[in-house]
Amino acid sequence: MEEQIELKKVFGDVFFRAGRKEDKSILYAYWYGVQSEETVKDGGYKMLSLIKEKPYNKLMNSNEHVIGSWDMALEWAENEWAPAMRKAGLRYLAYVVPASIFATLTVESLIQRIDDEFEIRTFKSEEQAEQWLMSV
Repeated sequence: MEEQIELKKVFGDVFFRAGRKEDKSILYAYWYGVQSEETVKDGGYKMLSLIKEKPYNKLMNSNEHVIGSWDMALEWAENEWAPAMRKAGLRYLAYVVPASIFATLTVESLIQRIDDEFEIRTFKSEEQAEQWLMSV
């Protein structure tokens, strides 16, 4: 990735990484470990700033390494993050779903809440998600 940022929790654990691949015009976001409302908002606002800085209309959002639910942030994601990302130009959202059933249920709940904002698909691998994004 040409440019990559990462966000860490207080004790130094990385909970979010994001970057771009210029040749693919896709913003890539990766989430790690247990998420809180604060970490979800921090990562969400970081994605928003990256989209505003250099508008890309495609996001590959990987929850593959998320542990547990982050449903405490769903209302914020629906009412603030999704409309702001749409306004900033996001149109296609590829979600890589985790093995954790609780995190997967949270992703599915989010998709039900925001599917009118973007064209959204879920995938089991980053490769599949990227292939779809490249095709749209």
